[in-house]
Amino acid sequence: MSTDINTQVSSNVAALEQEFNAIAHNLANASTTGYKRITTSFSKAMDAQRGSTSGVDTQQAEATLALDLSQGNTFIETGGKLDLALYGKGFFVIETEDGPLYTRKGRFQVNENGQVVDSQGRIVSGNGGPVTIPGSVSLSQVVVSNDGTVSADGQSLGKFEIVDFPENTEDIIPVGNSCYKVPENVDSSAVDNVTMRQGYLESSNVKIVDELVNMIMVTRLYEANMKFITTKQEASSNLMSVAMG
Repeated sequence: MSTDINTQVSSNVAALEQEFNAIAHNLANASTTGYKRITTSFSKAMDAQRGSTSGVDTQQAEATLALDLSQGNTFIETGGKLDLALYGKGFFVIETEDGPLYTRKGRFQVNENGQVVDSQGRIVSGNGGPVTIPGSVSLSQVVVSNDGTVSADGQSLGKFEIVDFPENTEDIIPVGNSCYKVPENVDSSAVDNVTMRQGYLESSNVKIVDELVNMIMVTRLYEANMKFITTKQEASSNLMSVAMG
């Protein structure tokens, strides 16, 4: 039984370290455009089911990390003609050699071919191909409507492709720079009820105060579990000393 308890407490410590790192990552990205926070549940489950105030739970609590895809806390007005924020569910589609990526980070620009690209020069997908702005059209003339249609002087230049994964949000994997990928067997679906706002960027959905509260809880539980391990080690050492005379 003692071995089982020690194993569980060691597992607790590892899960709490993982959760601490996730919270620290959220805090580091609190001002990152389009960032979606990593949700953590282990410490809350552990705190709820433990039977004492020691902070040590010898029962198994499920360690899970997931993405919180809720709307960003606010829209940041930039005035940029290709700064685009999404209100509602959905992602822009970024074309890469390794397959599509998905993002809410709508800070775009135009490459030498007039195609709308992200900050790394990757093409932003449109319905039917890249959204292309001819060299004869000034960015000041570009209008992006609420449904993602791009036009200039009444001429349609394309429409941004917006997709979602309504049944498979647990399969969305962060890959950095506020971009995400999904397994090849996960199908996306077009989104019709999202609103696009030109001249704005979506902020992250990290609430700093909430993350700090979570960090305090994780730290407290981590310290309690480490103290339990230290106490058990000291007790074993004392017993060994007695046995050795």
